Amino acid sequence: MEVGQMQRQWVDYTKSLVFEGFLDGQFLQLQQLQDENNPDFVVEVVSLFFEDSERLLNDLTFALDQNGGVDFKKVDAHVHQLKGSSSSIGAQRVKNCCVAFRNFCEEQNTDACLRCLQQVKQEYCLAKNKLETLFRLEQQIMAAGGSIPMIELSF
Repeated sequence: MEVGQMQRQWVDYTKSLVFEGFLDGQFLQLQQLQDENNPDFVVEVVSLFFEDSERLLNDLTFALDQNGGVDFKKVDAHVHQLKGSSSSIGAQRVKNCCVAFRNFCEEQNTDACLRCLQQVKQEYCLAKNKLETLFRLEQQIMAAGGSIPMIELSF
């Protein structure tokens, strides 16, 4: 596939991630911070998000699996952290799940929190797979001697 075609595919795929609600304008702003001096900026930031999120999801799973009673303050703190990190990279659907999750923490509703945990895990996995696909496409463009196009979307 020629570079121009890969670049168009990358633009279309990125736009679809925004229009489907997986990503928001924050992700596009992150991309604008990337330049020749720091060509892996977005991949590095998102990789840190992946590491942090997986740790937080494990912590949440453990915190909600307590037979002696759930510490909802601790659960809420983990969800708050996940919401912040997902918001900072523009993972909109993960962030939106966290908003509902925090409401159920406030209500101390264990069953609803467990359902939210499953939903957050699912949205996280979807976002991770889609971002990894986007990054593979970027690698192919760069390997072919091309550059990553800039996208501007109005919201």
